[in-house]
Amino acid sequence: MSTLQDKIKEYRQLFTDLASKVKEAKEAEELRQLFLGRKKGHLTLLFEELKNLPLEEKKAAGKALNEFKEEIQKLMTELEQKCQTRKPERLIDDLTQPGRKLYWGSPHPITLFQREIERIFISMGFSVEEGPEIETDYYNFEALNFPPHHPARDSWDTLYINDKLLLRTHTSPVQIRVMEKKKPPIRIIIPGKVFRRETPDPTHLPMFYQVEGLVVDKGITFAHLKGTLEYFIKALFGEKIKLRFRPSFFPFTEPSAEVDIECIVCHGQDPHCRVCGGSGWKEILGAGMVDPQVFKNVNIDPEKYSGWAFGLGIDRMAMFAFQIPEIRYFYENDLRFLRQFNRK
Repeated sequence: MSTLQDKIKEYRQLFTDLASKVKEAKEAEELRQLFLGRKKGHLTLLFEELKNLPLEEKKAAGKALNEFKEEIQKLMTELEQKCQTRKPERLIDDLTQPGRKLYWGSPHPITLFQREIERIFISMGFSVEEGPEIETDYYNFEALNFPPHHPARDSWDTLYINDKLLLRTHTSPVQIRVMEKKKPPIRIIIPGKVFRRETPDPTHLPMFYQVEGLVVDKGITFAHLKGTLEYFIKALFGEKIKLRFRPSFFPFTEPSAEVDIECIVCHGQDPHCRVCGGSGWKEILGAGMVDPQVFKNVNIDPEKYSGWAFGLGIDRMAMFAFQIPEIRYFYENDLRFLRQFNRK
């Protein structure tokens, strides 16, 4: 039976033979694991044998084993450094081959567009607020003048979690939460994800991003709303963009309006345009003066204060800004599409 000293001699020779054949860093790592691996490395197993030796043999064998370990570690360091400085042969061949482009990460186009919206409103003195994506029926509907069984609830087609909780259909609940905690003057925008039971098409998805705005103060009129939205839309799309206000209805605003912008995909020239349907216009947001009942729900005196609110889909606005015909492109995770927005 070979002694521990004999095994050290055998492994030393084995290491020398294997080390002479190493040419790449990967091979050096394999050799390191073979001898210094924590569980099955040759040295690890020899140290296990050392524990079972008689006391009179253990001292000499232990010294020899430690010297062998130091030798292996030193040689491995030299071998790995040699592999790192050695240039692989495959890098010295055809220099006419195209190089590999290094792609840098960048924010998602929806994130980029949301930041631009926030920048414009912050420059006008607005602050940014956030709130929960899982809401109660009270904050999502009732406090916003949607009483139970109100027919307007049908148009939101809500995704319920249980009898008390739902996925918010708009970011309006955050307006209620802010007005409960803060008293006028209030000037905020609320960006975030919202959820509705929608059939996917070029401009609709069941999950999308929305931003809403709210202003509450003394003497606020519809003229302030119109002026603010005109400034915002032209700052976002350029001074030459055409827009129009149309009368509409929302339970939480009165009077209400919808705002359309000229289709910047077809400019009204394509009767079969999938974005505007050939009309040349696309509705991008709804807005109006806050209904007095909403103020009463949050203990703000509607005789003393007035305000306006708006809401728009960030995804849809980004479509127009980037001239993208399909909203679904944003969520397909196609790197060929997403890398177009890399600014580096």
